[in-house]
Formats: sequence, structure tokens, C-alpha cells
Amino acid sequence: MKLIYIVKDKTYKNINQILNNEFNISTRLLSKLIKNKKILLNEIPVDTRISIKIGDIITILLDIEENNSNIVPTKMNLAIVFEDDGMLIVDKPSRIAIHPSIAHYTDSLSNGIRHYFDEIGLKKKIRPVNRLDKDTSGLVIFAKNEYIQECLIKQMKDNTFKKEYLCLASGVFKEKVGTINAPIARKSDSIIERCIDMNGQPSITHYKVIKEYGDYSLVKCILETGRTHQIRVHMAHIGHPLLGDTLYGNKSDLIDRQALHCYKLTFLNPITKLEQIVECSIPDDFKKITDKSF
Repeated sequence: MKLIYIVKDKTYKNINQILNNEFNISTRLLSKLIKNKKILLNEIPVDTRISIKIGDIITILLDIEENNSNIVPTKMNLAIVFEDDGMLIVDKPSRIAIHPSIAHYTDSLSNGIRHYFDEIGLKKKIRPVNRLDKDTSGLVIFAKNEYIQECLIKQMKDNTFKKEYLCLASGVFKEKVGTINAPIARKSDSIIERCIDMNGQPSITHYKVIKEYGDYSLVKCILETGRTHQIRVHMAHIGHPLLGDTLYGNKSDLIDRQALHCYKLTFLNPITKLEQIVECSIPDDFKKITDKSF
């Protein structure tokens, strides 16, 4: 993958200004690109402090090979929803972790992505951009290079990256549309569980009830912030824990995991500079307990 900029006026005096203002390339990545001679002026590697003139073509090559041997490649049937030169978006099933660990050294989603990268000849580190709990299903973005990762993480920090979820919550909501604004912190006696704490991180979830099924409801949630377990903690906080969420609610006979699915992502594609909307269908365990009319 490469980025190209054609000098059309005298706005910038040198290549560094273009890299900073047009592409927002971090100092760390810029150092790597310069070291590996990946910044070109009219197809020739140059010092980025060099002066430029109208008509010059600046090319940034993002094809630096990286060592990803820390992750074991494992063949998986990946549900690829979208792919371009900069990213791969997959629909993660429940019961699969994103990152390798002692318990999931070879069967995490990252292991499957490593195998896929090997198949397409991409020698890059495995870079998941957004995270989902092991038992939460839905869309996960993997950046194919450091630049794309930086761009998307910046959008998340700027709250221009929109994540939408569907969940099945216990009970019937009195308020069908609402916003939960309650700070979240790690529970003092747990390394996993989170709780509402006035000294915690600001956390905001917008929700809308889509359909009611007697003693549970299908709810759409839009995250304004992205805290660990945010929807699970917020729904339990207002008295509507997710079905099957044994950490913040109770076991369910209807579904054997927390009923949470990331079904839609909206962001600015760093390559095309256009709004990108990616959606996936609801998982089978959701379909079994809804009428799918939504």
C-alpha cells in the first residue's frame, strides 16, 4: 500500500509539512519510513526536509515487512465482510478471543488472521483496531499496516468512529429511548469485572428499544465512549442486564453467552477519505429467539 500527494500550490515548503498536515503520520512511524527509505520525491528516496515545488509527487510506501512470528498461524473459516489495501473486517463469532493468551494460544481470531496474511503474502503484525469480548460476536477491524491503525484509533479518540450493537436485555424498558451516562471503573477486588464508579472513566451509551418479547427486549446501543464491558455494565446498572451475561446478570435458558453483537461500524476510510459503513447480519443464536422482523 502507498500514499500519494501531488504538490498543487505553495502551501507547504517541504515534505515534512505534507506528512504532518495531509496524512497526520506519527513521529514514530515517520522515523521507520525514513530509516527504510520509504518516502519518495518523484520516485527517489529523499530527506523529508527537502524543499518541494509545484508538480512534485510525494509517495509514501507502507510496505515495510514486519515480524509477526509471535502469533501462531491457524487456518480458520473467516467471515470476511470487507477488505481493501489497508484493512480487513471480519464478523467474529462468539466464543473466540481476539488476542492469543495462555488459554487461547493457537485458537484466537488473531491466529486466523495471521494464517490469512500468510496466504496473501502480507508480512505484517496483527493489528486489531477495535476489541470485542470473547463471547461477544460481531465486526472486528484488523489494520494491514501501522498507518491505517493510527488513523482509525485517532477517529475513535475523536469520537468520529461509530460502533453500533444489538443486544437482548432482560425486562421491558420504561424509557424506550435513552442515554446512560455513568462512569466505569475496574472493580477493586477483580481483574475482570467493571462497575459504576463516580471516580471512573466517563462512559456514555445511547440506546433504543427495537422490539419487546415479553420478559426481554431487543435493544440497539451506540457507544459514544468505548470502555471495557461498557454496554454490559450500563444495561445492568439500569436494571436490564443482558441475557446470558453471568458476570453482570444471570444465566439464561435462551442463549448460552451474553447476548451482544456488534453489527455496524461507521468511520472515515483512511484510503478513500469517504465515509465507510460496514454491517453484518445477526448471529444464529439471536435469530432463534427473535422473529427477525427488525
